Formats: sequence, C-alpha cells, structure tokens
Amino acid sequence: MSKDEDRNEQIDELNEAAAAAGEEEQEAPQEEVSELESLNEQLQDSQEQMLRLQAEMQNVRRRAEIDVEKAHKFALEKFVKELLPVADSLEKAVESTQGHGDSSELVASIGQGVEMTLSLFLSSLKKFNVEPVNPVGEPFDPQVHEAMSMVSAPDAEPNSVVAVVQKGYLLNERVIRPAMVMVAKAEDAPKVDEQA
Repeated sequence: MSKDEDRNEQIDELNEAAAAAGEEEQEAPQEEVSELESLNEQLQDSQEQMLRLQAEMQNVRRRAEIDVEKAHKFALEKFVKELLPVADSLEKAVESTQGHGDSSELVASIGQGVEMTLSLFLSSLKKFNVEPVNPVGEPFDPQVHEAMSMVSAPDAEPNSVVAVVQKGYLLNERVIRPAMVMVAKAEDAPKVDEQA
C-alpha cells in the first residue's frame, strides 16, 4: 500500500467516524426534544388540574358562605312559627272587643290593652324581618297563599283574593306560613247548546 492509499483509507475512516458521530448527535437532540415535549404536556396537565382544583375550592367556599348566611337568616323560623298563634289570638281578641260598641268601658279598655299588646308584638316580630301577609285584592299566588275556597264575587277580579281567613307570614321574604284565603271564582261562561 502506498502512502496515498493509506492516507485515503484514514480519511475515509475519519469521515465514517464523523458521520457516525453526527448521526448520534442528531439522535440525541431528537430524544431530548421528545422528552421536553412530554414534560411540557405533563406541566400543562398539572396546571389544568391546579386550576380546576382552585375553581372547585372557590365553589365550595361560596356554597359554605351561602349555607351559613341562610342558617343565620332563617334560624328563627321554628321560634317564629310557635309565636304566630299568639298573634292570631291577639287579633281575634281585638276583633271581639270591637263588636261590642260602647256597651262597657271595661270591654273597651281591655280591647285597647289587647290592641296595644298586639301592636307591640308585631313590631317585635318586624325587628326580626317577620312580615305579615294580608293579600286582600291581590291576585292569588299559590306560593304565598293557600286557597280555602272559591266564592262568587262579581265586584272582584277572577282569581283574586277576596277575604283572608288567616294571615300568612314571611321571614326574610321566605314563606313560613301561607295566608289562608278565599278566592274569587270566574263567572261561568255562557253555555253553548250542543244540539244546534
């Protein structure tokens, strides 16, 4: 072998080695790129999970705040329900003393006392956002009223309240006792003769 051939052979070996090294270098960055992409995907998934968890925690916190607010707002509901018959009795006592006219000063003074007691009692309830529902003349609302009967009332609008049997009450605008009412029924439509 001549020196030239030997040199060419060495150059070929060096070129082959360089080419092999270049291929390895190209393979390594491709592996690093795919590993980097995989890590980026995992990072995005983790960030999405974190955002979902934060949103869920905000929802849980909001629901808890609403529950606590409702508990504070309606804690007196059972207590108020127990007191409503007292208000009813006082109202009936006032009504019964008013029917006697001037028959007795004693009855009149008792009536005034009961009326003052009722007024004081209702103002105490109002301090705690308890409001009476006395819907005479209003349209019937099944959410707030309980119909006891339907009566003919030519002067009233159909399906409007014409009389209140028992007042209803609201606690913070929530019905704790519906008003028992009598409702005006619609006048009968003229009957059509079926034989014609």
